[in-house]
Amino acid sequence: MKRLFLIILVFQLSACNELQQVVNSLPSESLTNAQISGGLKEALEKGITNQVTLLAKQDGFYKNQLAKIYMPQELQKVENTLRKLGLGSLADEGVKMLNRAAEDAVGEAIPIFTDAIKGLTLADAKNILLGNKNAATNYLQQATNTALYTKFEPVIKNSFKKVGADQIWKNLITRYNNLPLTNDVNPDLTNYVTGEALKSVYKMVEKEELNIRTKVSSRTTDLLRKVFALQD
Repeated sequence: MKRLFLIILVFQLSACNELQQVVNSLPSESLTNAQISGGLKEALEKGITNQVTLLAKQDGFYKNQLAKIYMPQELQKVENTLRKLGLGSLADEGVKMLNRAAEDAVGEAIPIFTDAIKGLTLADAKNILLGNKNAATNYLQQATNTALYTKFEPVIKNSFKKVGADQIWKNLITRYNNLPLTNDVNPDLTNYVTGEALKSVYKMVEKEELNIRTKVSSRTTDLLRKVFALQD
C-alpha cells in the first residue's frame, strides 16, 4: 500500500517537482531547482560568450567554415561565370562583404539572448536538461528569432552601405547581367544575409551546447559539472 501511495504521489507532482525528484534520486549531492536553473543559464551564457562573440570579430564569419556566408543560390551562377572570366577577386570581395555585414550585426544578439536567458523558467529548465542534445539552442531560437531578425536587418543594410558592399554588388551584378545569354538577377541580399547570419548564430550556440553536454572538460564550473551530470 505504501508503494502504491508513492506511485500516485509521483504522478501528481508538478513539472518543477518532477525535476526535483530527478535530482533527489541521484546518489550524489542533490541540487535545488534554483541551482539547476542557474546551471542551465550559465551554460547558455557560456555558449554565447564562447561562440557568438567570436562571430562579431573581423573574420568571425568569413574565416569560420561553420558560419561563413556564401553566395545565395541564384547568384552562384554569377560567381562561377565571373571566376571563369578571370574575375575571381571580384567574386571573393563580394562574398567577403556579405560576411562583414553579418559580423557588424551579430553584436546586436547579446542583449537579446541575455533577456531570453533571464526568462528561463523551471519548466524550461526541465525540458532543456532532459531534452534533446540541442534543446537549449531550440529554446533560444524560439525565444529570440523574431527579435534578432528585427535587430540584424537594419544593421546589415547599413553595413552594406558603410563598407561599399552595395556598390560592389551593383558592379558585380551589372557586369554579369551585361554578359550575353544570361538572365538578369537582382536578389534581396539584405534579407538573405540576415537569414544566413541567424542560422550561423544558432549553429555556433548549438556547437557549444553539444560540447557541454558531451565533454566533461567543457563544464568549466562546479555548477555546470553538477547540473549536467544529471543528463549523463
